[in-house]
Amino acid sequence: MSNKETNPGTDADKQQRFHIQKIYVKDLSFETPNSPQIFSEKWKPEVNLEIRNTAKILADDVHEVILSLTATVKIEDKVAYLIEVQQAGIFNISGFEKVNLAAMVGSYCPNILFPYARECVSDIVSKGGFPQLVLAPVNFDSLYNQHLQSMQNSDSGQPETSH
Repeated sequence: MSNKETNPGTDADKQQRFHIQKIYVKDLSFETPNSPQIFSEKWKPEVNLEIRNTAKILADDVHEVILSLTATVKIEDKVAYLIEVQQAGIFNISGFEKVNLAAMVGSYCPNILFPYARECVSDIVSKGGFPQLVLAPVNFDSLYNQHLQSMQNSDSGQPETSH
């Protein structure tokens, strides 16, 4: 039998751990400024979706990540409805290098939160009297990489490009 000793601060002490503490709706708003007249319009909607995420540290290795979705749906120039959802989660994340931790908070956690936010949007829109709005999947890895690229461009003095 051999005894293996590990020195404090080595990689053996830093196991990567990820745990979901809680997922919840932090904020929700639904507006139908042109109802009930909008219900008699021919339903050919134009959908504009904005996605943001923010994060803050609550304690050592405990992060709150908030995925914000804002969908504005118009028929011609009239707003049919506006829905804003802030889907949040509390995550225990430890043992990751700084760059990997940023990716966990900026991409991995929003990937976990999105199906909950999508369901909330779909349910509330239906309860508002409109056809169900089913949001397409989002590639948060790609969005995170675009964010990193825009940060690099702004740091190097190059103009930002938006996609």
